[in-house]
Amino acid sequence: MQTTNDVGVYISSVVDKYSDMVYRTAYHALCDRSYAQDITQEVFLKLLQTLPDFESDEHERAWLIRVTLNMCKNYNRKVYSHPTSELSETIVSNERFGQGPVLEAVMELPEKYRTVVYLHYFEGYKISEICDLTGQNQNTVSSLLMRARKRLRLMLEEEFDDENK
Repeated sequence: MQTTNDVGVYISSVVDKYSDMVYRTAYHALCDRSYAQDITQEVFLKLLQTLPDFESDEHERAWLIRVTLNMCKNYNRKVYSHPTSELSETIVSNERFGQGPVLEAVMELPEKYRTVVYLHYFEGYKISEICDLTGQNQNTVSSLLMRARKRLRLMLEEEFDDENK
């Protein structure tokens, strides 16, 4: 049995190692910094409460991403079933992270596309690994990536066409 001190050291090391990744994952799913911070805290709280036994660092990382995505889905379900106000929608739309037309275009994608693009291009997961993380089959993930790329291409062409006029 682990002592409280051992658990504290373990949680602290996991937070140091993965907090940026968990936050980025939540931010890309929610497009809101404060909610992403809340989700990040909840993910590590869940880790503390469950203390799963991981086979490897990759298993631990995958578990954290899966829990983050699930918490973001739950949050989005709650928000869409109980909309708050126009002000919160304005805040979310103004909370764009990073700079540049590519990242802005990614952040404008619907969540289902944004999640697979983020996991593939920002976190470096292969399609088969994204399937494991999201619970979707390989054809679905491949289709989502293909459609996301197509949408991004159209969005960026419009962006650059507007700038060149």
